[in-house]
Amino acid sequence: MSFFRKKTEPTQRVTGKPEFIIAGLGNPGKEYEYSRHNTGFLCLDILCNTYRFKTDRIKYQALTALADIEGHICLVMRPQTYMNNSGVSIKAAADFYKIPPENIIVIYDDISLATGVLRIRLKGSAGGHNGVKSIIWHLNTDVFPRLKIGVGEKRDPDDDLKDHVLGRFSKEDLETIRKTGERAVAAIALIVQGKTDEAMNKYNG
Repeated sequence: MSFFRKKTEPTQRVTGKPEFIIAGLGNPGKEYEYSRHNTGFLCLDILCNTYRFKTDRIKYQALTALADIEGHICLVMRPQTYMNNSGVSIKAAADFYKIPPENIIVIYDDISLATGVLRIRLKGSAGGHNGVKSIIWHLNTDVFPRLKIGVGEKRDPDDDLKDHVLGRFSKEDLETIRKTGERAVAAIALIVQGKTDEAMNKYNG
């Protein structure tokens, strides 16, 4: 299941003040690596592969990188605070670089969508997602672009939700998520260029 990563060495060496934050949500640690709740991290793997950089600097309680995405400097972040405190990390980076919420792009899993469905939204409630709830609380706004990637509902209503989101994808579902991640990365490329409407029209499932 290592197809989210390539063996080519990263080539980007970017300096300067970022215009955007791109944050993928997940939990640190090998035990969570291919879980549904780490879909945001998996999507960042594809972003790193596509633009050839690596999130290997520890700043703002996150693994970070400065990356040039279609001519725009972006701070790419994997918060290491665990999902429920994602907003702590993102708020710290946003305050330091004075990045407004409308330039903070958040990628995360959504159990209300079928596996592999992509939804791009510019604002909205947390929808029960604790990572997004933390971001909304710390930024004091729900107006920030987000890419929601469907991971499917519980198969049995009596199953524990925590077990579901922390459960690992099947090989087939992981391949579906990989393809959706590629679409999400293409959408991000449009969003940072100010073409959010085009991204929504083209990639919303």
